[in-house]
Amino acid sequence: VQLQESGPGLVISSQTLSLTCTVSGGSITTDPWSWGWVRQPPGKGLEWIVFIHLSGSTSYSPSLEGRTSISRDTSKNQFTLQLSSVTPQDTAKYYCIRWSDAWGQGTQVPVSS
Repeated sequence: VQLQESGPGLVISSQTLSLTCTVSGGSITTDPWSWGWVRQPPGKGLEWIVFIHLSGSTSYSPSLEGRTSISRDTSKNQFTLQLSSVTPQDTAKYYCIRWSDAWGQGTQVPVSS
């Protein structure tokens, strides 16, 4: 399976960050796995954000739940993260993953004030 993130190169504070993960070699609707997003801010460890499970149910990080949503487009085999009201503290490298055996290469997202 391969995962590829896509999204903006730069986001302005207070805007909504939107990232899409395109999956190939696997199916987000039939593979018995969860799919989601994690991030790594500069100089810090990995932080999980959200997962969507085979059933369509979701799990959100409590620290980000109020600003986060995840959706999937089954026709395109994609899932999308939206993080609202971003601040420079949301600057990070964002990865889409299939829990827990496959990762995208990650996409760096700076948030400008």
